[in-house]
Amino acid sequence: MARKKPYNDGCATAHALDLIGERWALLVVRELVPGPKRFSDLKAALPGISTNILTTRLSELEAGHILVRRQLPPPAASQVYELTEWGADLEPLIKDIGRWAARSPSLEPGKPMSAASVLLSFRTMFSPELAGDAEISLSLIFEGVPHFARIAGGKLTAETGEIDSPDVAVEGDPNLLAGMVYGGMPIEEAERGGLLIVGDKEVLQRFATYFPLPKKAEFTA
Repeated sequence: MARKKPYNDGCATAHALDLIGERWALLVVRELVPGPKRFSDLKAALPGISTNILTTRLSELEAGHILVRRQLPPPAASQVYELTEWGADLEPLIKDIGRWAARSPSLEPGKPMSAASVLLSFRTMFSPELAGDAEISLSLIFEGVPHFARIAGGKLTAETGEIDSPDVAVEGDPNLLAGMVYGGMPIEEAERGGLLIVGDKEVLQRFATYFPLPKKAEFTA
């Protein structure tokens, strides 16, 4: 594969594009925001990327000190990729880009989203004003991997991992939950689609109202 050509521009923005401007690079980072992942997990979450391209992007991001490889202890004993502290600082940038792009009139709703993408969208669109003093905890099992979302004190935590005594446990396709949150999908329709919901469904319905989408950009001729 041809070596990418740097911009040779002293602007820090140009240097940022040298680091994360290649196709798929920022989406790889997005997938690692909620937590570490194995190569196979990244490949499954980014179905349009080839094995060779993913390998190259991971190597480039590692060389740029944006992510590191880590060996999990037994019994897992597998290798995962995770963001460095500096790499994790990209989250506000990714959220700002996502919020900006959500205003695009040409954004097509309904396209598939990975579990990490759905979690990050919650972190992007969460409204403390709408949540108020709500306290909600959700267990989220997507593609067999445990995640959770917790609202407390006007703040949202949404990441990979387990949670004790959730108000609601949700398991299935993350796109069905996204459909409830962003598309107004009735909970019954999500269940018919295969989303397994155990617990207080009214709590889940309240949760879905705390993530308003920004107003679409307007253009004049």
